[in-house]
Amino acid sequence: MSAALDLILLGASWLHVLLAPYTKVEESFNLHATHDVLFYGVGPAALPKYDHFIFPGAVPRTFIGSALLAWISAPAIHLAHWFGLLSSKADIQVVVRLVLATCNTSGFSYLRRSVSHRYGGIAGVMFVLLTITQFHIPFWMGRTLPNMFALLPVNIALCRLWDRAPNATRPTARGIDISIVLLVFASVVFRAEVAVLLAAVVLQALWSRRTSLLRVIKVGLISSFVSIGLTVAIDTYFWRQRPIWPELYGVYFNVVQGKSAEWGVSPFHTYFAIHLPKLLLTSILLAAFGALIDGRVRTLLFPSVMFVFILSFLGHKEWRFLVYVVPTFNVAAARGATYLATRKKSSLIGRLAFLVVVGCLSANLLATVIFSRSSMDNYPGGEALARFNEIYAGQPNLHVHISNLAAQTGASLFQQVNSPPYMTVLGIDSRDPATPWIYNKTEDVTPEQLTAHRKITHAIAEVEPMEVASSLEAAGFLKGSWKPTDVVTSFDRLAFDVQAFKADYTKPWRVLNFVESEKLAILERR
Repeated sequence: MSAALDLILLGASWLHVLLAPYTKVEESFNLHATHDVLFYGVGPAALPKYDHFIFPGAVPRTFIGSALLAWISAPAIHLAHWFGLLSSKADIQVVVRLVLATCNTSGFSYLRRSVSHRYGGIAGVMFVLLTITQFHIPFWMGRTLPNMFALLPVNIALCRLWDRAPNATRPTARGIDISIVLLVFASVVFRAEVAVLLAAVVLQALWSRRTSLLRVIKVGLISSFVSIGLTVAIDTYFWRQRPIWPELYGVYFNVVQGKSAEWGVSPFHTYFAIHLPKLLLTSILLAAFGALIDGRVRTLLFPSVMFVFILSFLGHKEWRFLVYVVPTFNVAAARGATYLATRKKSSLIGRLAFLVVVGCLSANLLATVIFSRSSMDNYPGGEALARFNEIYAGQPNLHVHISNLAAQTGASLFQQVNSPPYMTVLGIDSRDPATPWIYNKTEDVTPEQLTAHRKITHAIAEVEPMEVASSLEAAGFLKGSWKPTDVVTSFDRLAFDVQAFKADYTKPWRVLNFVESEKLAILERR
């Protein structure tokens, strides 16, 4: 049973990777850093080829997660090649994401064991069911966001606090020490906001006298010095700058200088009223019930609630900043669901309680199916570049310009299958083109400039959601120089068609339409 539950967690995360294999701009740094470490190595002569020197971002990010992911992925890549599953670099991107999803799944499996140990086997089952029927965790745990690199050490740290005898009132001193070390490492290296969760954990431990202030200071200082030394040493090497601590620079840039506000500012209540319910779906109701009936759950939730409360004072808010507390709320929800599902079915209340759990899981699953279906068609850049590679396979001397929208929605380095570095550098046989293609991502290029640049043979251009030819002509294309060879659509919105439901009551799913529109066109020079 235990192995089956772990496989269910793994299967859910893998399924989301396979259904939506492409990535977006927020994942690009770590994805491209992983690509560069894999294909170029980490020697000094290789660094100038790295993508972050060609397209530097506003804020440096750590290479620690990407380098580890690349090295862990290497055996999996060769195994996939041995089974005949690799046909191009694009497949390697999928393997890398599957490896990341597997790593994060191991953290959730550890949590599941802890839940089963502390709250019972049924609670462990409920934890798995709640986790896989929520959209965000399974969908994103295989994506190369910095938050997903931080998620594994955070999950292990929280598990060390929970994993104890069912009626034990406090964790072991060693468990608290390990939690502090892991949370310090995650906040110093990957995501600075984890420090807020660390502060809440330490505050609770000190208030309840589970540890001493002197011990916290000692463990905190040692782990901080080691983590800072590690990230400064490694990232200074990869960035080839003066000593650099990427997360400290990110805090200075986003919080001190207030640059994060340029991406939008939300009211104080946004995390509690919008983002947390969106992450948890109906599980938030079960979590509240679990906290109501079990004092252990209230103790468990305290650091997470404090974390959300403190982050609410920051103006810029995103759901991914809360991802670390979702497992905690799911533990609380699992406890509530277990209580309801184990009531005696001989009574009306017992049957209704069971139906509440089934209804919550069903509602979660329905929402996840809808979110997943819409997200599958939300990466037009990846789809466009894949189609381009397929349409012009085998042709030499191609030079394609990739528009900004395409670059931000899936046209990653792994998709540039006909330009070096090729899979042969990994010891994998591949059919490399006789003449490498050029994938050009130069920004802020007008249609007139593309037309004047005679060496550019193709373009993946943005189009408005109207008749494609009119859109391209209005943008400055199609004036005798270009012709469209394919058009890529992408998800726009959900639409409800009540008339379709009235026409055929046996097919209720037809009431929901996934509306798409044209986003990108593949152009060929005439």
